Amino acid sequence: QIDKYLYAMRLSDETLIDIMARFRREMKNGLSRDFNPTAAVKMLPTFVRSIPDGSEKGDFIALDLGGSYFRILRVKVSHEKKQTVQMESEIYNTPEDIMHGSGTRLFDHVAECLGDFMEKQQIKDKKLPVGFTFSFPCRQSKLDEGILITWTKRFKASGVEGADVVRLLNRAIKKRGDYDADIMAVVNDTVGTMMTCGFDDQRCEVGLIIGTGTNACYMEEMRHIDLVEGDEGRMCINTEWGAFGDDGSLEDIRTEFDREIDRGSLNPGKQLFEKMVSGLYMGELVRLILVKMAKEGLLFEGRITPELLTKGKFETKHVSAIEKSKEGLNKAKEILTRLGVEPSHEDCIAVQHVCTIVSFRSANLVASTLGAILNQLRDNKGVGRLRTTVGVDGSLYKMHPQYARRLHKTTRRLVPDSEVRFLLSESGSGKGAAMVTAVAYRLSEQHRLIDETLAEFKLTHEQLLQVKKRMRAEMEAGLKKKTHETAKVKMLPTFVRSTPDGSENGDFLALDLGGTNFRVLLVKIRSGKRRTVEMHNKIYAIPIEVMQGTGEELFDHIVTCISDFLDYMGIKGARLPLGFTFSFPCKQTSLDAGILLNWTKGFKATDCEGEDVVYLLREGIKRREEFDLDVVAVVNDTVGTMMTCAYEDPNCEIGLIVGTGSNACYMEEMRNIEMVDGEQGRMCVNTEWGAFGDNGCLDDIRTIYDKAVDDYSLNAGKQRYEKMISGMYLGEIVRNILIDFTKRGFLFRGQISETLKTRHIFETKFLSQIERDSWRALLGSPEIILVSVRACAFFKSTLVSSILVLSPVKRGALQRPVAVLHSADAVGPPSPTAIVSFRSFSRIMHQTVKDLAPNCDVTFLLSEDGSGKGAALITAVGCRLRDAEQ
Repeated sequence: QIDKYLYAMRLSDETLIDIMARFRREMKNGLSRDFNPTAAVKMLPTFVRSIPDGSEKGDFIALDLGGSYFRILRVKVSHEKKQTVQMESEIYNTPEDIMHGSGTRLFDHVAECLGDFMEKQQIKDKKLPVGFTFSFPCRQSKLDEGILITWTKRFKASGVEGADVVRLLNRAIKKRGDYDADIMAVVNDTVGTMMTCGFDDQRCEVGLIIGTGTNACYMEEMRHIDLVEGDEGRMCINTEWGAFGDDGSLEDIRTEFDREIDRGSLNPGKQLFEKMVSGLYMGELVRLILVKMAKEGLLFEGRITPELLTKGKFETKHVSAIEKSKEGLNKAKEILTRLGVEPSHEDCIAVQHVCTIVSFRSANLVASTLGAILNQLRDNKGVGRLRTTVGVDGSLYKMHPQYARRLHKTTRRLVPDSEVRFLLSESGSGKGAAMVTAVAYRLSEQHRLIDETLAEFKLTHEQLLQVKKRMRAEMEAGLKKKTHETAKVKMLPTFVRSTPDGSENGDFLALDLGGTNFRVLLVKIRSGKRRTVEMHNKIYAIPIEVMQGTGEELFDHIVTCISDFLDYMGIKGARLPLGFTFSFPCKQTSLDAGILLNWTKGFKATDCEGEDVVYLLREGIKRREEFDLDVVAVVNDTVGTMMTCAYEDPNCEIGLIVGTGSNACYMEEMRNIEMVDGEQGRMCVNTEWGAFGDNGCLDDIRTIYDKAVDDYSLNAGKQRYEKMISGMYLGEIVRNILIDFTKRGFLFRGQISETLKTRHIFETKFLSQIERDSWRALLGSPEIILVSVRACAFFKSTLVSSILVLSPVKRGALQRPVAVLHSADAVGPPSPTAIVSFRSFSRIMHQTVKDLAPNCDVTFLLSEDGSGKGAALITAVGCRLRDAEQ
């Protein structure tokens, strides 16, 4: 008869699965920037990004305000043989008149209780870090701020909704003036529960409260949280699921009793899900059912007493007592007798059954919303079967004799592909607030030390002006005959005296050697009204053993690649003019002769340094005896880049490479180039600025990490500037920083993996994948630290690059297009990774150029076709000038 009477409260698995799907949709809406303002389930970001990692230590205070009792704890986390937690706590009443009075009175009461606790602990003279568990819906933009959205659980203090509770508490503490406190974190009780359990089980990623109220939190992927910037890592989301159904989505399962409870509550129309499941309302739900059944003669022979009609007389603790398996019926008789209804044995059985239906519905509804969270976690991880831990707290879950078992059973039935461990939070959410504070304290202390360490990477305006001045002096030393030999920045004449004038015409071969890949191109240049450049190319790998073998092996490999390309294009019989982009420091005596000064970028082929690379190439072609080529020009990749862009914009007179290596060239007045005879016109000078600082002039801005990278490189003491900024070394600088930070306990729990010890394992392309605009957060993770490391390393490199680009530019209101090859390697088109990587790099560099040279109007042109096309254009210009001479 009762089953029939309360059929609407008995929910089938089909209905529960449907509710699970509805809640999943509500979660999605709450996480979305577009739908969050109207979403019932607010999915509030908590700015808690990490559970404890076991390295926390210190002395902390935790405040726990969320019901009629207010708890204060002192939590000492120490490290002797293992991490231990000592707790001392005191419970204070929160009287009804304070809960319903003014916000000022409420926080004065909290501050008074905290003062009393500190007096008893004899710590009033200390300023300890405080974590504040505030178990009401709050909107956060940082860890130590909580804007109360709405009161729940009978609280109605005025002037608090819409205000920052941390500020209100700080004001109350300051007003007292007898102690000080550093409130570092405000957390919800669910987050506190998750953190408490996370201390014992690092698989814990869900916090669940089923007590006076109900709520849940879980670790969500940042990429799904539209309300917070950044996509990397995870953040704890406070679902505030008590408001599920406030938009009408649960109307089909709400009963007349649920509606009556809502009408008589302090907040009608709000927290509808909470009113169906939580301990604050469960006893009252049962009372309303008993009154109606009695009125209809189904219970107590129709007797209705004033006690039974009194709101709040039948409490949730009575439901728990009545449902005990052995003494439940006796407890029912005792409780009902106190209500004056003189129950029969049958009445006691019936009331026990009503209690079971109401509490069972609560467990089923919580299981369905929890199931939605578990499915979200499983999908986020992309696994077939989820293994996770749910930290649970709350009086209903702990005190009701059947509740936990029913919840576990239904959850496992609804999500059979999840292996869930339920871990009871023995210490409540207060310890969790202390743990959040401990993590925040650890991380803020780490960030301070990290900031100190990385400060060397942030160069000031004055430092940059100094670098610019030094570079100018180095350039002048390289251009002068007297000092050229000892100069580190070699300022090599390239014998390229002109940029394209538009009359170039013909078919040209180009070789492009400057990194681990080698490119051969056929470039068809057509002049006339419609100038066109048609390119065909093929990329070949250069194995490491060839890069570091003999010179003969290297050039034989290059000639083999050329032979393959000529076959591929069907042009082996033609003796085409060839331009050779050779991206290493060369001293040129003419356009087609270049003496290799020294290898860079990981090349170490023997018997090449001090030799003419054009001669070595011609010898390789002779050994092959298959084809002949007319080698017209040997050029640096920076010169090739400048020529490529100058073909599009005749004003282009600077070339810049920022890739595997880094270098720049520019058009210098002949009168300033003492190494070449003649004073008329201009010639392109290859700065070879990678060696800037090899004489020690940059030692004041080189960090210990730069020195470590240099010491273990193939050419220690050389190309020092290049090692500070180029793609070949940035990843290695970051790896050295990570090792140092790990040794200091900032990362990876102080454990340096064997992989991280491997040189060059941390590639520069990883930096672009890690990079995000926002690289600071109070509660962070190793990812956040990686981003800060990366930002500083890149920031330093872009600033210094900017200075060196400016050095050739004379004062005055000048327009200077700069051709820039932004590529992870100096050959081939920029890879997608390179483009992503250098978006922020280029933005910072352009801005710094603007700041440091306000009188120069510089346009940056991206060389889309690389330096190979430039080599062909130099060859075309060389052929044109050669023909003119003849």
